[in-house]
Amino acid sequence: MTPAQRAMERLLTWPDLTACPAGCGTGQALRTARDEIVHFHSARDVDLHLTQRAIQRFHYDLGGSSAIQLVPGSCWVTVHLDCATDADLLLSLVSVALKAHQNRPPSAAPAAAGCNFHRVTVLPRDAVADR
Repeated sequence: MTPAQRAMERLLTWPDLTACPAGCGTGQALRTARDEIVHFHSARDVDLHLTQRAIQRFHYDLGGSSAIQLVPGSCWVTVHLDCATDADLLLSLVSVALKAHQNRPPSAAPAAAGCNFHRVTVLPRDAVADR
């Protein structure tokens, strides 16, 4: 079982999340009644809809993780799952995302199809360390 499959299996036990096709057209998603929260694009690459406010709040923490890729102007973050710690990080961030979406005003437009897929290139961590 891949890291993404294990994470999805764990998240499917959460009462607020249900599976659906990803709004961007690639992979599976998990959503609340209101918003798509997670897109599982491959065995290791996941996009998470955190909201702009949550990204701003945790920007320095997110930027300090080799598993996280931020795209300027996007309310999604890409999480690359290489190990169990990355999957645990994803689950923690899904919890943050659920809280952020609960607190989002109803008038704020969701960005279901605006994930980072095709806008992020994830390099192996060895390549990042060599820079």
